[in-house]
Amino acid sequence: MTRKRLYRQPTVDSGYGMFIVVLFGLLGALNASADQPPERIAWRKVPITISLSVGAERLVSFPETVKVGLPPHLQTSVRVQSIAGTLYLLAREPFDATRVIVSALDDTQIYVLDLSATEADLEDDVEQTSVMIYRPDETEASDVASSNNGLAEYGYVSLTRFAAQQLYAPARLLNPLVGVVRAPITRETVALVRGGAVVAEPLIAWRAGPLHLTAVKVTNQTANPLTLDPRTLRGQWLSATFQHNRLLGSGSEADRTVVYLISDRPFADAF
Repeated sequence: MTRKRLYRQPTVDSGYGMFIVVLFGLLGALNASADQPPERIAWRKVPITISLSVGAERLVSFPETVKVGLPPHLQTSVRVQSIAGTLYLLAREPFDATRVIVSALDDTQIYVLDLSATEADLEDDVEQTSVMIYRPDETEASDVASSNNGLAEYGYVSLTRFAAQQLYAPARLLNPLVGVVRAPITRETVALVRGGAVVAEPLIAWRAGPLHLTAVKVTNQTANPLTLDPRTLRGQWLSATFQHNRLLGSGSEADRTVVYLISDRPFADAF
């Protein structure tokens, strides 16, 4: 099976694939979120307890894209994937409560988790409620802004996740966001990434109130593997999230990915 067959988006060339393991993780998240609402936990500078059941994946979402400082002794005990502001946690074996530091990519925000795992009770449903961590100050500001303009407002993480779902999720799992509409985009290659090793092509764009969201395909043009860094992007972006930050050499199945860009103006103007 190739990743190209897993890609689903009628308005986009079906050749834009992704790593199967990450795609399955994303689709699993969509199924879980459809079953029950997430548990909302406010970050008040107090460690947040996250309990896992061995073999059952649990999702923990943050207001921004994050990285995880996993202690060395947990490297083999738990699998951690960070995608568009959501951690996908899967315990492989039981372990005692351990302090885990989660931080924004630019280190401007730090969260503290107390992570533990126990064997799942065979008589209980192993599916675990997802967790949404939020900052109370941002929630209050968002509520005020929404009441002032009467429009639904979404954070960068929500918009990025929406774009990823539109590109890769099955049609039955797609849910529209109120106020998010398609926007015109010119599908011509652009020199988005500095250095000349990558060619970029806008795929699809949306408008969400004052924000503009664009999904751009990036392809490695060299024979060597390449690590992507948002700091090498040209343009004025409020948020830039790569679906994968490492590309294999040109011609391989993993020589391309998608970057989700959020700006306060249309793509052409922000670029």
